[in-house]
Amino acid sequence: MPKLWTNTAQEHRHAVRAAALDAAAALIAEIGIRGVSMTRVAERAGITRATLYKYFPDVEVLLGAWHKRQISEHLAALEKIRSETAGTGRQLQAVLEAYALMLFDKQVHDASSPALHHGTHIDHAHKHLEAFIADLIRADLPDGAADVAMDPADLARYCIHAVGAANSLSSRDTVPVLVELTVSGIYR
Repeated sequence: MPKLWTNTAQEHRHAVRAAALDAAAALIAEIGIRGVSMTRVAERAGITRATLYKYFPDVEVLLGAWHKRQISEHLAALEKIRSETAGTGRQLQAVLEAYALMLFDKQVHDASSPALHHGTHIDHAHKHLEAFIADLIRADLPDGAADVAMDPADLARYCIHAVGAANSLSSRDTVPVLVELTVSGIYR
């Protein structure tokens, strides 16, 4: 049971919201997104349904907030991978492989609603990811490792599209192969 009593009202609101999103995440992992209800989330979070409705008017809004948080966590994880990886082309390879594994794992473990994958938070995250990958490619240009025949932003879109196929692969073991094929198209 999360500690929901805090020193200030703002801390309390943050704790209740976080507990609700954590509860939703746990339920999604256990029973799938279609099994999530306001009643189940409130019970898991240790709050009343009335309290939950103060923060989220319905389950769709709750799931949208959970999804937005999940995307932010994924982008932060990719940033961390970049900062922990050194070497020409290695950062791009590591980031794309992590991203492709996220897509594969989502396909296997999450039959989420297609409605979650539309909206401004998705558009913003996609633009952030494109810029992030384009920056990785640009960083390799001075070394002559990246193909300068194309704009790095176009190459980033190519990479995202190509590794997007990870969500339909039959085996997790094939994800690195897909990423290697994608990256080999950029580096000489």
